[in-house]
Amino acid sequence: MSNQIPVHNVTPPAYTEGDSVDLYASRQKIYTRAFTGVFRNVRLIGGIVLFLLYFGTVWLDWGGHQAVWWNLPERKFYIFGATFWPQDFILLSGILIVSAFGLFFITVFAGRVWCGYTCPQSVWTWIFMWCEKVTEGDRNQRIKLDHAPMSVGKFARKFTKHGLWLLIGLTTGLTFVGYFSPIRDLTVEFFTGQADGWSYFWIGFFTLATYGNAGWLREQVCIHMCPYARFQSVMFDKDTLIVSYDPRRGETRGPRRKDTDYTAQGLGDCIDCTLCVQVCPTGIDIRDGLQIECIGCAACIDACDTVMDKMSYPRGLISYTTEHNLSGQTTHKLRPRLIAYAAVLLVMIGVLTTAFWTRSLIGLDVSKDRMLYRENAEGRIENVYSLKVMNKDQVDHTYVLEATGLPDLKLQGRREIKVPAGEIFTLPVELSVAPERMPSSSNEISFLLRDAENSSTQVQAKSRFIGPHVRSE
Repeated sequence: MSNQIPVHNVTPPAYTEGDSVDLYASRQKIYTRAFTGVFRNVRLIGGIVLFLLYFGTVWLDWGGHQAVWWNLPERKFYIFGATFWPQDFILLSGILIVSAFGLFFITVFAGRVWCGYTCPQSVWTWIFMWCEKVTEGDRNQRIKLDHAPMSVGKFARKFTKHGLWLLIGLTTGLTFVGYFSPIRDLTVEFFTGQADGWSYFWIGFFTLATYGNAGWLREQVCIHMCPYARFQSVMFDKDTLIVSYDPRRGETRGPRRKDTDYTAQGLGDCIDCTLCVQVCPTGIDIRDGLQIECIGCAACIDACDTVMDKMSYPRGLISYTTEHNLSGQTTHKLRPRLIAYAAVLLVMIGVLTTAFWTRSLIGLDVSKDRMLYRENAEGRIENVYSLKVMNKDQVDHTYVLEATGLPDLKLQGRREIKVPAGEIFTLPVELSVAPERMPSSSNEISFLLRDAENSSTQVQAKSRFIGPHVRSE
């Protein structure tokens, strides 16, 4: 008989005519218990780092403006010294693709560790649960408080908890909007009533979204709303690291004294204390086997290891393991699917890095004037264009403008254009050609813009030169 992760039939029992099955049972509130352990410390350190990145980065300055700033009105996006424009959004697509393959790789290798340690839903939920513990006490105290009649003390505790939740939500929303509107001005304007209506709307929206998701919905987001919980099952294999209970060691479960010879009683290492259930943020019993609700946070591992230490049993009754390991077989760390994801991920990172470092720091857009053409005082055919020169660099540049494509094509006006760092310079340009030198009424021309100090840095844009109809001889 092979030892596999136990599978339980959860199909509703057959019922006779007239009976009913409640398919939409109301949510049972989960009261999590406080615990300590190695994985909790790892998650705590990771959460602190993520919080510092999210709440701290927005306050950094770089080059005279906010270091990370999505300036939507001017369509300029600053990221640590680099200026991006809408034309660079292909790089954003590349970042999303790399992130997707990174998620696929880590899922095949170690299951839902993203969900348990770095997902914003999980991180903020742990913070909100900490607020509950501070204001209402640990698990048993919160259960007792919820079943007690309303009193001044209960109201004060509930009010303080929800106040902390809303404060965290407000800080989260204000910070998020601060990545799109300079955070220093936004903060002052928000609390003085001078911010615009959209700022108040979006800050309020993200405040309530954070309050609702981390405070009320919690595990419902992970179980019912997050698509990752659905497609992760097709990415697992029998060599994927998962949080699992070892039934070979644990069964049969039962309470006992520490100094009892439990093996003589036919008992396993599991004392059936249910601490693994009490600390689970999604409320599952990991001893029932791998379940879609498990987010791989390892809270049950920390709780179980604590009990094993007290009972002087070996740790690892619940652990990060694989199905092959549980069944007594060898775990294969390197397998085709994992290698394939790693190879694609490395290639995508290489392509994205190359695209970033080789991207042109000059942008040029050409728009032809509505008037098709005109004849100037010299009898030459003249076309007018509007040029937008984009300096994507962090320093000022002087560019030289040239036009080619027709014989005797003359560029009138400025040839040298100085553009400040990260700015767009718009200027009108007139091109003229002698009528007899035009081969047709519509001709392709090119504008060439090059750096005055570095001729290898240049960009080209095509347009049309329109003239009168040329009669064939």
